[in-house]
Parts: sequence; structure tokens; C-alpha cells
Amino acid sequence: MKILIDADGCPVVDHTISIAKQFKIEVFIFCDTAHVIEKAGAVTHVISKGADAVDFVLVNRVQKGDIVITQDYGLAAMVLSKKGYAINQNGLNYTEGNIDQLLFTRHLGKKIRHQGGHTKGPKKRQKEDDEHFERALTALILKVLNTL
Repeated sequence: MKILIDADGCPVVDHTISIAKQFKIEVFIFCDTAHVIEKAGAVTHVISKGADAVDFVLVNRVQKGDIVITQDYGLAAMVLSKKGYAINQNGLNYTEGNIDQLLFTRHLGKKIRHQGGHTKGPKKRQKEDDEHFERALTALILKVLNTL
């Protein structure tokens, strides 16, 4: 098992590395040339800018049982199809049971914006969000370790 982070705009990189260190799990950061993120305790892969370029490189590195941190529903769906696990920065586990609804909601939002409408953006991140993520990631790691 390894942890891969879709790091462009990810607020929990440091939290992820800290938790992974406790479990002696390798961490890989994937970012584009506009957001180079170098952190001790992780290997960074810098990908040329391009639509979904980071996502495609990351998903090609995912193996069964790996954990991916992402807020991208499309990437999460691809990870699940490869028998990996995906979780977002707020601790939401993407599953076969919720990914279709999440993708559909994303589609509706895009449709509304395309027609000139507006959708609500994310609320300001709080310390409680980080704490929830840490608990959820730890629980997911334990779950994956118990299935190996």
C-alpha cells in the first residue's frame, strides 16, 4: 500500500504525510508545474500542465489497495475501478455506493454554470475539517491494512 496525493490545491498534504509516517507508508505527491510541492517524507512527481494531465499520470500509478487523496470525483472513480481507495480532503470516502451520485451532482453543477447560473463554492476550511480528515484517513488505513 502507498498513498498518492492529487496535490494541486490540496490542503491536507502535511497531515497525510504525518499520518503515513506513523504507519510507515510511502507517500507520493503529484502536482503540475504551476504548483510544485516538495515535502520531506514524500516523493514529488511534477507533471507538465495540461487538462487532467496529473490525474492520468496518478491513476496510472495506482495499484490495488493504494489510497488516493483527491477532491476530483472523476479521478476517484478511476481509482475505484482499479480497486484502490479514494478519500477527499474533508474525510469523505469515495465508494462504489456514492461515486455515481457525486459524478451526477458534478455534471448538474457544470450544466448550471454553462447556462450562466451560479453554484455555491466550498465553505472556508476550519480546524475541525483537518481533524475529521485525520480520523477518516487513519480509519481508512487501518481498514486497508486489515484486508491485506
